[in-house]
Amino acid sequence: MKRMWKVGMATIAVGGGIWIGSIMNISAEGASVPSQPGTADDPVVTKSYVDQAIKNAGQGSGGSTSTTPSVPSTPGTSTPSTSAEDELKIVVVKPGQRLIAGAGTEFIVRSGKAVIYSTDSNGVADLTQGADLGNGTAITNNHLLSFPREGRGIEVVQGNKYNLTVMVRGSYKLQ
Repeated sequence: MKRMWKVGMATIAVGGGIWIGSIMNISAEGASVPSQPGTADDPVVTKSYVDQAIKNAGQGSGGSTSTTPSVPSTPGTSTPSTSAEDELKIVVVKPGQRLIAGAGTEFIVRSGKAVIYSTDSNGVADLTQGADLGNGTAITNNHLLSFPREGRGIEVVQGNKYNLTVMVRGSYKLQ
């Protein structure tokens, strides 16, 4: 009798599990329907559209929100060129020289030991560290420095005999 009771309870448990599972399946069917490629949920884009979006993002426009990419230029037509101040230049600063920045110029010291040069009490923004560097402060290599006004710059550490290699975006002059 006990054996019969165990088999009956097992049958009821399995049957109940199947019945509950089928009810749960009905309510969960529409929950995770994969979207079809090419619909508004999963649009298909072309390589030229992606290339244009990357190009716009690289130019600082933050990408295009329109759905039509711009038409590429054809030979014989003029295209807007980047200004000389937008290009990165590699500048070598020798000991005893100063690299003076124009307003809004950015420097990245790639090699060598450099310090900030400033004629006033205000300094230079180290955008990588999030700090203001005053006159005579050592510069960490590979940090992005922003010069808000003219007349400030960098120079080789006093007594150092090695050159500085600096990436510059913007106007500058060597003194």
